[in-house]
Order: sequence, then structure tokens, then C-alpha cells
Amino acid sequence: MILILGGFLVNNTNEALNAESKFKTSVEEAQDYIENFDILETINNVGNDEVFTPVKVCQKILDILPEEVWSNPDYKWLNPCDKNGVFLREIALRLDDGLKIWEPDEEKRRMHILQNMLYSIGLTRFTSQVSRRTVYYCAQANKEFDGKVDSEGHSINGYAIGNGKWFSSQDGNIKTPETEHTFLKGKCIYCGTAEKDKNGKPGRYSDTKQLEHYAYEFIHVADIKTHLQKRFFGGKQMKFDIIIGNPPYQLSDGGAGASAGALFYKFVNQAKKLNPKYLSMIIPSKWLTREGKGDKYDDFCTEMLNDKSISHLHDFIDYKDIFPMVTSIKGGVCYFLIDRDYNGKCEYAIYGTGQTLISKEKRYLGNGFADVAIRDSRRLTIVEKISLKKEKSFAEIVSPRKPYGLSGDIFSTEMSKYGLPPLSDSPIQGGFIIHGLDKGLKRSVRYIPNNYPIPSRQADVQKWKIFTNRNVGDGKVGSYQPKNIIGGPNSLCSETYLQIGPFNTEQEAKNCESYFKTRLFRLLVETLKSTQGLSQDTFKLVPIQDFSKSWTDKELYEKYEFTEEEIAYIEAHIQEATW
Repeated sequence: MILILGGFLVNNTNEALNAESKFKTSVEEAQDYIENFDILETINNVGNDEVFTPVKVCQKILDILPEEVWSNPDYKWLNPCDKNGVFLREIALRLDDGLKIWEPDEEKRRMHILQNMLYSIGLTRFTSQVSRRTVYYCAQANKEFDGKVDSEGHSINGYAIGNGKWFSSQDGNIKTPETEHTFLKGKCIYCGTAEKDKNGKPGRYSDTKQLEHYAYEFIHVADIKTHLQKRFFGGKQMKFDIIIGNPPYQLSDGGAGASAGALFYKFVNQAKKLNPKYLSMIIPSKWLTREGKGDKYDDFCTEMLNDKSISHLHDFIDYKDIFPMVTSIKGGVCYFLIDRDYNGKCEYAIYGTGQTLISKEKRYLGNGFADVAIRDSRRLTIVEKISLKKEKSFAEIVSPRKPYGLSGDIFSTEMSKYGLPPLSDSPIQGGFIIHGLDKGLKRSVRYIPNNYPIPSRQADVQKWKIFTNRNVGDGKVGSYQPKNIIGGPNSLCSETYLQIGPFNTEQEAKNCESYFKTRLFRLLVETLKSTQGLSQDTFKLVPIQDFSKSWTDKELYEKYEFTEEEIAYIEAHIQEATW
């Protein structure tokens, strides 16, 4: 067999999926090149969060599938978001071993695997070619040996597996995407990307001059079942038994806001419509705590948290342990297995830095304390104990975003943009003070007269309150160290802060501030905080206290009757307050 990237002699026989020294060594060498330099760098430059799956990670994901899948010759596998063929290759190698009893003849067995079992759709034209080179040895599945060799007897132009005779088309079963965005009122109805940018020019993914438009085929069709039957089976009523892959995580809309909307959940939802026996994907973990945005994203989170067919979930707090070459995946990553015929608790494993196993247990992802998953079971125990007191939630005294209806950029823009009078840089006799950020993103203040048309919460201006940063920490354990401002009467804030309160006296505000400084308070906040951002909901698990007095951790530990082990856990994970 001749590998287009070099390695096999021309006079060798064409071997399909040669898992011994020839095939695996050559492809592993090519894989190292692909992942560590050329292709990964290219995708990163495109900036679409198309994260290549390392071989070892791919193998771990395949490990959670039941053993029976590797000896069943009738199953059809689909990777709907193929980037480099690594999933299909690793699946093929396992099937080649597992199907030896079913078909002892090596050539027949391997031909059956590639022709009748393994299918994928490339994310782009480019990744489709890379995937075919990985699995078929050639970017053209039907390319035959043309007889041209170099001085060492290697094929100059290469040829596909089975000498190109196993497939009648260039794509084989690894399809090049063929869909485009469908725009309605300036937005793609499938992925949300903008048709035009802020200057009225073609959007980043609608420009006809660009080769790739990133209209990912799997999520850019309405009837995915019918679509795939036409694409792969000539319209026959065939179905996929196992769907597996690593979907793109987000896509900038390319419009005036240039925001990045989550995409990964759209791939999961689309795969579910096909009702496969098994579904496994590696995606960001932020859905566990509902961090993220996108059309129907919240519905996805609710459905997944209550899905009792999720039999396995492996959750990695530090994304670098899985994708070391990626810049950032806030909240970590996870991979799961949905077993259509399973109905019960999920085997949930969570890992700390260095893939250190924190805990592994059978549990339901959803719980009765919050509409999110409490990822660390040790924290879940603490929350359960607190819930026995049946106290009101601290979230009840936390404002929604924009407490006073004032945007975060009011110190650096003309207020006429918002239909409001200008702000003053100097104090105004009898006026109010506004806390926010200046152009350099440093804390600053501005001033307004007492008759200023404040959009909302006007009654709170005359009371005491706490202003707490909306963005603080980096989502890592123990990083939440807010720098609060105690605001007196005649004070308010921009969108930069959330407001806590209001309180009738300064002492009540200070007593509440003492609660912020406790380890327990910040542990409970971090339980629902997987990224920098804070919202009213982030404080749901925090019980409200009597703020006629100040609070210490010792008092809270006694109140909730924590064990020595629970106290040790809290103090090991949350540092003392630094403000």
C-alpha cells in the first residue's frame, strides 16, 4: 500500500487499515505533524474554535463505549464534525481487531469496515481532505496508482486504499460539506452568524471570496435524517447506530457585536434527532453550570441535566489537560455517553489539574438545589447540609444586570446615545455619585444632579448597598476574590457592578461584607461560577443571613454542623479574603 505522505513501497499489496507497523507508524507520524504544527495552526488562525482531538483523548472517549460495539459488523458509525480523521481511524483499528472472528479474511474485513460501517462529514473542505488522507491514505478515495515512482520506489502521486477501487467517488464515506448559510433578517437561521458586518459589507462567513464559509453541514439542514439518507445511502431508509465526535465550540457572528455564540450544543441536539443507540461527544463543560449563550441553549442545558440516558460523563476542570495547545476553554471540557436504552444514574467522574481524579460516583446530574450540576460531589454534600435549614437565597438581594439601567460604557461614550443627559467629572452639590469603569477599564466615578432621569431602582439610591464586580476571577477554583464597594446614600453604579441590598444602615452593609469574606460564601458562589462572569443566579446556593451582626467562617461551620472533613475541604479550596 502506498501512503500519499510517504512510507509504503509500491510493490507492497494494498492492505486496508494495516494496524501493524506499516499503517499505524506512518499515520502516527503524519498525525504528529498535523496536530503539532501545520493544520492545527491553520485552524487556529481561522478562529472558529475547531479544536483537534488528540489521539489519546480520542482513545479515552472510545473506552467508555460498551465492548459489544467492537464486535458488531452491522453498526453504522458517524462523525458529523470530522477534522482530521482520528476518530474514524481509531474506531477502524478497534473494529479490525474485534471483527476477526466474524470475518477472518483481513482484506474482506477491512473493506467491510470502511465501506459499510464508517462515515463522516468534514467540517470544511480542507478538513475533509485531511480526514480522507488519514483514513484512506489519500485525499481522493477513488484515486488509483498511476505507476509513477521515485528513485526509492515510493509512489510520487500516491493512491487510495484498495488502489482506489473500494469507492466510486472522490469523497468515499467522508463527505465534503456542501451546505451554505440561510439568512433571515440578517442572521443565519441555523448558526446565527451575521450576513453583513457593522460596515454593511459581507459578513465573515458570507463572503463569497472566501473558500470556507463554515456553514457546518450537520447543523445547516432542517431534516437531518432525510438529508443523511440521501448523502450516504442513496435515499434508503438507513440509520446510524453510533454518533461520535468533537464539534466546533462556538462561532463569532461576524456582525456589529462580534459576539461568539455557542455551537456545540446544536451538534448534540441534531445528533439526538437521529436517535442513535450510542451518542458520545467532547464539549465544553460550561453547560453543566449554564454558562454560555445561544438560541435554545438554556433548553439544551435543562434537557441534558435531566437526561437519565447519560450513562457516563468525564469532566475536566482544566481544559489544558485535554487540549494543551488551545488558548482558552472557559469552564473546562467534558465527554459523555448517551445510551438510548439506559435509564438511571450517571457514572460521573471529575478531574482536577493533571487529570487527577477528584471523585467518581453514580449520581444524577440535576439536583433539587439549583438548575445546574454541582460538579464536585464534596460540594454537593455541603450544599445538601445547608439546604436542610430551608433559608432564603442570597440571590433575592442581588440585583439583575444593569442595576440602575446604566450600561458599562457610560464613562467613555456620549450619554445622548442612550437618550440621557451628560455626566459630570466633578461633584455636584446635592447630587449623586456613579461608580463604573473609565476608558482604561479602571475604577472611576462620575456625578449627576439629584433630578437625573435614572432608568431604574431610583428608590435604592438613598439607601446603603454593596457594589460587587460582575467580572472577577478566571473560573478556576479559589480565584473568586471580589473587591466590593460599600455605597452610601446618593450613590449608584453602572453595569460594571451588581448591587447587593439595599440596606437601611451602614452597619448592615458592613455585616454583609463580612459574609462575602467568609470561605463558605465564596465556595458557594464558585459552585455556580465556571467563568469570570457573575449574575444574580450565581448566588442561588448562598443562604441569606441575619445582617444585624457580622459573620465568620467559624460561626457558619457551627451553624451548619459541618464535619472536620467538610471544613478541611472548604479551607483547602478557598483562600482567605485578600481585600
